[in-house]
Amino acid sequence: MTLDGKHALITGGGTGIGLAIAVALRDAGASVTITGRREDVLNDAARTHDLTPRVMDVQDESSIVDGVAAAVAQHGPVQICVPNAGIAEGRALHKMDLAFWRNMMATNIDGTFLTIRECLTSMHQTNWGRVIAISSIAGLRGLKGAPCYTASKHAMVGLIRGLAADYLGKPYTFNAICPAYVDTDIVPQNIDRIMTRTGMSEAEAKAVMVGANPHGRLIAPEEVAAAALWLCDPASGSVNGQTIQIAGGEF
Repeated sequence: MTLDGKHALITGGGTGIGLAIAVALRDAGASVTITGRREDVLNDAARTHDLTPRVMDVQDESSIVDGVAAAVAQHGPVQICVPNAGIAEGRALHKMDLAFWRNMMATNIDGTFLTIRECLTSMHQTNWGRVIAISSIAGLRGLKGAPCYTASKHAMVGLIRGLAADYLGKPYTFNAICPAYVDTDIVPQNIDRIMTRTGMSEAEAKAVMVGANPHGRLIAPEEVAAAALWLCDPASGSVNGQTIQIAGGEF
């Protein structure tokens, strides 16, 4: 498979899953734009992996509109759109204020909607496209202690399924990848939250996260990237509106 001549745009592409996908698509020949809010992180990733950085805040509509337009001007229409930027944080509903809820939704679902909308505008100029949203296993089942996060990731899956229905018969596919706990920078943040909430030790808190994956280990970002790369293969053209679970046996 070659992605020569294809332009991929990945939100939250400076670290973790987003960066792993960016590198995989670049290795397959795509021109890759990575976006995020932290310019230093983006620039470091871009220098190391031969990617194009672009500062963009997925909570800000004008930032997305301008950012995608600039990326298209530089590399051509976006044909591989990967809405990956997201917040993963748990909180009991009765302890949740509206600001927490809105912040989560603004990033996880509003940001996904706006990113896809702007990328589709340019994708329509081409005869091939892939939209690959990075949801979560929480997009398919309830995640204990994280009802807001669960709702946002379910919404992502619903958006992808609706788009797949809208575009049936057209040369674009829409799918969601749904990982369980992945070994990214989010892991130590969640470990700290578990420790604060429960009084567990660091080792005990990490064991909770590892134990949530049925195969007993954290998932490597490269495993998620391999699934994204497969969805870009010409042979995956009949895979549409699906949720690809990378969850170590979770079902």
